[in-house]
Amino acid sequence: MQFRPALLLLAAAVLLSPLPAFAHAQLLKAVPGVGTTVTTAPSITLAFSEPVEPAFCGIALSDAAGKTVPLGKPASAADKATLVAAVKARLAPGTYTVTWHAVSVDTHRTQGTFAFTLAP
Repeated sequence: MQFRPALLLLAAAVLLSPLPAFAHAQLLKAVPGVGTTVTTAPSITLAFSEPVEPAFCGIALSDAAGKTVPLGKPASAADKATLVAAVKARLAPGTYTVTWHAVSVDTHRTQGTFAFTLAP
């Protein structure tokens, strides 16, 4: 059978060829930082590993009692991989939880939560 070497070569070429990357927008950095203590209430800024679609993303902020804190609608920064949401209320000292979800331009969805503390 002479086609066997050709078949093996074809199989090797398929297995060793580069495959497209199906990445997700992973959270790289947050301001305020994950688990940090801050002295002023900043806007919530989330930087991702790839561009995201702000219309399909969300950021929520809640206090230690679970009460929702009003935020502005998440907007994309110039780099398209960063979302910013303004805090629309005066925050009292305490621990806050940020809950987010992001949809990257390739339509993959990621989500997560983290906490930060506002010092008196």
